Amino acid sequence: MAKRILVLDDNQDILDIVHETLTYEDFEVKSTSHGADVIPMAETFIPNLVILDYRVAGTNGGELCRQIKSHPQLQHVPVIIYSAYLNNDHELMAYGCDAIINKPFDLTELVDTVNSLL
Repeated sequence: MAKRILVLDDNQDILDIVHETLTYEDFEVKSTSHGADVIPMAETFIPNLVILDYRVAGTNGGELCRQIKSHPQLQHVPVIIYSAYLNNDHELMAYGCDAIINKPFDLTELVDTVNSLL
């Protein structure tokens, strides 16, 4: 059975590229551009991994990571945060994420990071 990945990014171009790349790599992918959708989607989709953009309109990917890591059903799920805005990885790691990818990123780097966490 394919591993399931949930992706959040409010930039539709990036979301489409990440979704297509991970689907091509034989993952089952669900994606959203709305931070408010992440927890409800994760509760029904039960992903094996979550990828969150740090800065999303109306929310913060770090806070979503914190919610995932404290959720009884999701706390074991690895979370990757990617961001173009922070150079200090310690700030992002404080949210409890398992990996950080700086934007712009290479798709090979993304796939390698996903595979290492799964």
